[in-house]
Amino acid sequence: MLVLALASGWVAHGLLSVDTHGARIERFTLHSKLLHRSLQETLVAPPRGGDGRPLLVFLHGRGADGQNSNLSDELFAGLAKLGRDAPDIVFANGGVASYFHDRASGRWGSYVVDEVIPAAIRRLHADPRRVAIGGVSMGGFGALDIARVHPGRFCAVGGHSAALWESGGETPAGAFDDTEDFARHDVLGAARAHPDLFAATPVWLDVGTEDPFRAADTALASTLRGGGAHLTFHVWPGAHRGSYWRSHMATYLRFYARALARCDRPSGP
Repeated sequence: MLVLALASGWVAHGLLSVDTHGARIERFTLHSKLLHRSLQETLVAPPRGGDGRPLLVFLHGRGADGQNSNLSDELFAGLAKLGRDAPDIVFANGGVASYFHDRASGRWGSYVVDEVIPAAIRRLHADPRRVAIGGVSMGGFGALDIARVHPGRFCAVGGHSAALWESGGETPAGAFDDTEDFARHDVLGAARAHPDLFAATPVWLDVGTEDPFRAADTALASTLRGGGAHLTFHVWPGAHRGSYWRSHMATYLRFYARALARCDRPSGP
């Protein structure tokens, strides 16, 4: 699907036009040493932007066109409403089914932290001390797993209909290499072993009433809440689809903006 940033402030998104509300879209190619391949990344700088903005790393779902699927009216309208509190955004490219974790096909989690984030900070002149991470479905799992592997690195973490499972046997083909790979990146299992998994980092979880991940996401929320996590959790009407995430995008952005405004982390991973 083609997305073309136009000087008029509109984006041609497939057959539709999306008003960017003055936001700037930038594409760049990242030559990843960790993945041994080149990937296109997408940056969004909000209107009235400038140096020193916080950065939101947003990870896409499985099979989605990660460079285009989140460039919606709801995203750009939400950024515009936040005004000067709006973060810069990088949409990291996770391929079709990487699940954003280090595995046989490449060090996808490390690539996000050690290559995508530094490149986005350099290009956007963003604040390296204020970085949040979130995502939908596959990307929600990836955000939670990356934040788990890098404790204290992020100002907030969000999983929107995060793809989580109780056991490796429930996972679809391609999500993990094998049972050992699942065990190394079992977010729910890690939380049960360490309910304070994310410590003082604000965590957002939400899932639809008709979503197949509702049970696992609810179990994670219950476990984290039992460990005293700074958790926001919602179960809203809806299914596992883009219309659900788009309808809540402005709310997601407000959560990240508030957490980033209150955050001052050490620079670097």
